[in-house]
Amino acid sequence: MAHSLGNGGRYADFDTLRARAVALRRAGLSLRQIRDELKIFNNDLLNRLVHGEPPPEWTKRPNAKDDLRERARELRLQGWTYDQIQLELGCSRSSVSLWVRDLPRPERRTPEEASAIARKGWEARLRVRDEERRRTKEQAAHDVGALSERELFLIGIGLYWAEGAKDKPYDRRENVTFVNSDPGMIEVFLAWLDLVGVARERLRFMVLIHESADVPAAERYWADLVGADPSAFNKTGLKRHNPKTVRKNTGEGYRGCLVVKVLKGADLYRRIEGSWYGIVEAAREVDQLNRT
Repeated sequence: MAHSLGNGGRYADFDTLRARAVALRRAGLSLRQIRDELKIFNNDLLNRLVHGEPPPEWTKRPNAKDDLRERARELRLQGWTYDQIQLELGCSRSSVSLWVRDLPRPERRTPEEASAIARKGWEARLRVRDEERRRTKEQAAHDVGALSERELFLIGIGLYWAEGAKDKPYDRRENVTFVNSDPGMIEVFLAWLDLVGVARERLRFMVLIHESADVPAAERYWADLVGADPSAFNKTGLKRHNPKTVRKNTGEGYRGCLVVKVLKGADLYRRIEGSWYGIVEAAREVDQLNRT
């Protein structure tokens, strides 16, 4: 008759089993292998048999959070709070608590000291975010690669239909006028005009800007960007200042918007509109295929 451990049964000789289990452990076997070798399927008993014996190195899984844990402990010893460590390392509060709960609590700090530590942690977090943002943008830019003429043509059509003037049934305006404040958008649109055969002599430009800005500097900036003679620029349009409006788009980086107008552009406008409808129809067909 089989009995439980301590009652003279099949596991009665604990010392003998432990000696065998320890020998197997020191030989480099895992708990699973020891279990199969000794035919012991009671986990509690198995753990008692090898108690005090470290597991072999090959069974230890690398912990991706080891570095974070060590850093958390360093910060805790420097007097950081759980919240500050969490913000600095970008991990959960529960993980921080698990890693550092055996360390002494930091001394109470003045509000100024606590604010300085929090600010330092937040600034570090922002630096990490900025670096991630920069890497993502650089990789995305690299992935674009070279553009074919067809790709540039389609991009230009999309840009114009998003940002350009459009004809209305109630207001016939078949002209090509593109307005934007993004220098990159302007450069792409000009490259597109070159692609479709619009000579630069047919272009007229105008700066639209708030009157409180550095208007001459903005005019020079846009003229340099498009490489046009001052004679190609119409009189700058100024937006009057409203004291009640809180403007955020200010400073040296504010240069207003640039208007690009194509002279005698009715035929080009019709081609743009027709091309856009072609893109819409092609997109519908792709969407239908993807849905089937």
